[in-house]
Amino acid sequence: MQYLTYALLGVLAACISCQGPGKKQQASAPAENHASAKKVSISEIEEGIKQFIDAKTAEHEGVFPVKDENHDLRMKLVRVHTEYLSNLGPESHFACVDLVDEHGDVYDVDFFMEGKPGEMTVTSTSVHKLNGKPFYSWKQNKDDKTWYRVAMEEAGTNLLGIVEGMDAFEFYYTASIPKLDGPAKMWVPLAESDDFQEIVIESIQVPGKTQNLHESVYDNTLMFMELGPEDSGKELEIVYSVIRKEKGPYEATSPDPAVYLSSNLLMPKGGRFEDIAKEALGSKINDSQLIQARALYDYIIDNMRYMKFGNFGQGDSNYACDSKTGNCTEFHSYFISLARSVGIPAKFSIGASIPSDRNEGGIDGYHCWAEFYADGRWWPVDISEANKYTALATYYFGRHPANRIELSRGRDLQVSPGPTTGPINFIAYPYLEIEGKEVKVSSKFSFMRKSAS
Repeated sequence: MQYLTYALLGVLAACISCQGPGKKQQASAPAENHASAKKVSISEIEEGIKQFIDAKTAEHEGVFPVKDENHDLRMKLVRVHTEYLSNLGPESHFACVDLVDEHGDVYDVDFFMEGKPGEMTVTSTSVHKLNGKPFYSWKQNKDDKTWYRVAMEEAGTNLLGIVEGMDAFEFYYTASIPKLDGPAKMWVPLAESDDFQEIVIESIQVPGKTQNLHESVYDNTLMFMELGPEDSGKELEIVYSVIRKEKGPYEATSPDPAVYLSSNLLMPKGGRFEDIAKEALGSKINDSQLIQARALYDYIIDNMRYMKFGNFGQGDSNYACDSKTGNCTEFHSYFISLARSVGIPAKFSIGASIPSDRNEGGIDGYHCWAEFYADGRWWPVDISEANKYTALATYYFGRHPANRIELSRGRDLQVSPGPTTGPINFIAYPYLEIEGKEVKVSSKFSFMRKSAS
């Protein structure tokens, strides 16, 4: 609804915004004016705004300056919203553009332009949103039906599942051992602290004989258990105390291409994934990897449906490509396959999302997400959540909220001792092996929120 409203108001609002907030003028349909003049196409407007940004970026040592009454920013282009481009007249145009600042915050900036194709200049800019949250909206005058800009408080996002800044909670990881008639082996991920989450294991109750194993490629720790019939029906419980920070783009050295640009068993690269990625990118194949990643992100949002149907939940890129459906594992595996196929390093992580609208209770299973590398930073993305809540698509490109816990990273995990069946595809729930075959384990996640202080 937000996108629809904005699209409907774009032409009218742009007509009056050039004169500043609160100013009004009669908005008329541009098609009725200058009927004999050639109308500039949307593609020409897009090319005009990109040329303008490229030229100004070259003049300012690789950054594009954006100034309005409240902002003085140094930015780089992420995306031109073609769905919001408007032709206001023969030489008057409106564009909505995503730009990222030096800290990784994504700003939605409204551009107002004048001129012919190849000669367009920007007459006014206005910062509309920060990480998907609007600073202003549009209001219609009841008397003369004109539109004008009005300030608004930052939009709250908690009802859509986001906790910004920091969150603190206890996370309860439990599983029940099924009836065992003989020996069995089980692997369980152990959450660990990093720059974005502080993890303390408050208590741990596990059956059988245990040892911790280190998975070296992605730096995971897995707890390994040797079980027998005497462990049938026993409970595994791990209680974590978690302080988690909202995650934005963060600086890092160039990732190992042998890991983050290679194929995985269910997450291949090249072949049809390269063909699809290049088709999705079109002319953007010559743009920055940041622009390319946003185009692939949008492609998956536009072409996939979140649906738990068929052989979902394996993180199988081929299944995602064929069915255009799946859960978070399919969304992010497909993205990673496309990104790696055009040279964009990308990685997979899995854990759980903590509800934002209550402070305790059960959690509806695992959740996974991805990151890609561009401009010297890892950029978090959550495409399945952006698909569910399109109003937050800008937020989830470059942000992971504070209300989540990461349990493990990577695909095709190898440890010793490891499963007879080979590398572990990914791990959130316990991986139980009986007589060389994986057996599902009844698992449950729950939480209790607490003060971050």
